[in-house]
This record gives sequence, C-alpha cells and structure tokens, in this order.
Amino acid sequence: MQMSGNLIIVGKTFNFSKLNTEGHAVKAITAAQRRGQDVETSKKWSAGQNKQHLVTKNTAKLDRETEELHHDRVPLEVGKYIQQGRQDNGLTQKDLATKINEKPQVIADYECGKAIPNNQVLGKIERAIGLKLRGKDIGLPLEAKPKKK
Repeated sequence: MQMSGNLIIVGKTFNFSKLNTEGHAVKAITAAQRRGQDVETSKKWSAGQNKQHLVTKNTAKLDRETEELHHDRVPLEVGKYIQQGRQDNGLTQKDLATKINEKPQVIADYECGKAIPNNQVLGKIERAIGLKLRGKDIGLPLEAKPKKK
C-alpha cells in the first residue's frame, strides 16, 4: 500500500513522503483514531500515476461541436489562383516554398484549401506569383506600389 498525501492530527501535520516508512504513517493514523482525535487524510490528485494526457469532458464536447467553433480555411478559389500563378511562372510547389521561405506542405495546404489563412504567408505568395489573393480583387495582377522616399 503506497500512501501519498498529508495527515492532519489536531494542529499537527505529517507528510507521508517525509516519513521513513509507510508503517509509521499507518501507526500514526491508528494511534490518533484510538485517542479519539480528528483524522483527516488527503490524497494528491493522480499521485504516482501518469495521467497528464487524459481526455477531459470538455475536449470531447468540443469534438462533438458543430462547425461554428472551427477556424476559417483558405477558400478553394484562392488555392486555384495560387496554383495557376505558380504554374504560369514555371514553379513547382517546392520552388515556390523555397522562394518564400516556407515548407512545401504549406503551399500544398493553401492550394487544396486546408490551410488557416495567414496574412504574412499570403503576402509572400502574392509577391512571388504576382497575383492578388486577398480582398475583393482576388486573381487580378498585383500592382507594384511606388516606393516611398
């Protein structure tokens, strides 16, 4: 029998982990009970067990929720324009990813509509392929802004 927790006997607190053996803890409890003293024991939550990766009720509840809690994804229309612009420039997904300092999987996710939109990544892709991917002018050529002095 392994004990972990604290023993409180009217003003005195014993920590089981600091006692020499479990026998001393059990003897202290039974002696206090014989004397008629109030004995309160508390066990540490999940002491000595590996319960750090348990699925809680809230996690399961979120999994059952409807789509209103999901993140927005890149529209498939934007993915088609990325693919079209990339192919017009003669780039593979890997080439485009290297050009904008991202992983090839990021480009693949954007093209198939699985990615969560990130304005920084979209901006880099826009400049690399020369097409607008955000706002109301999606698919139109990107206009070079005059440089500020």
